[in-house]
Amino acid sequence: MAGEISSLDVKVLELAALKGIFADVVTEQVSYVNAPVIAEQRGINVRLITTPETESYRNVLTLRGALSDGTQISVAGTLTGPKQVEKLVGINGFEVEIPISEHLVVVAYTDRPGVIGTIGHILGMNNINIAGMQVARSNEGGQVLALLTIDSSVPQQVLDAIKAGIGAEMVREVDLED
Repeated sequence: MAGEISSLDVKVLELAALKGIFADVVTEQVSYVNAPVIAEQRGINVRLITTPETESYRNVLTLRGALSDGTQISVAGTLTGPKQVEKLVGINGFEVEIPISEHLVVVAYTDRPGVIGTIGHILGMNNINIAGMQVARSNEGGQVLALLTIDSSVPQQVLDAIKAGIGAEMVREVDLED
């Protein structure tokens, strides 16, 4: 948690993050009360770190974690503008700025020409509309993270076709639909 918000009691945001993480993972009902207990039972260490300093936004909330294979992951979000639009502003160290949508597709690949066209072609052939897209890269010819907002859910076989079609390291859908 960074920015002006760090001066407030933000413990509830930690509970909300835990509740969200476990909601679709465990079979039991997850609440703000039992989410920390579930984390403890699973050996998950949780820390809330706040700082008043942030580079680009008034406030940024970042969730960091490690998968069972040791892979480090992170996602950062903020609210921007007078309408307080919810935006993703960082994923795994890549800077992005894209409004949060019910359906997102995250693609990691090595930078080269033609990839974006191939992704669009595969989605279009499957009647899936791209509402928005942002591409962030480490450097020319380096690692790329493409984040697409999609109008509908994307079937696994389409995600597999994208991965094979562009030789992606990772293609995942994030479905935030209630």
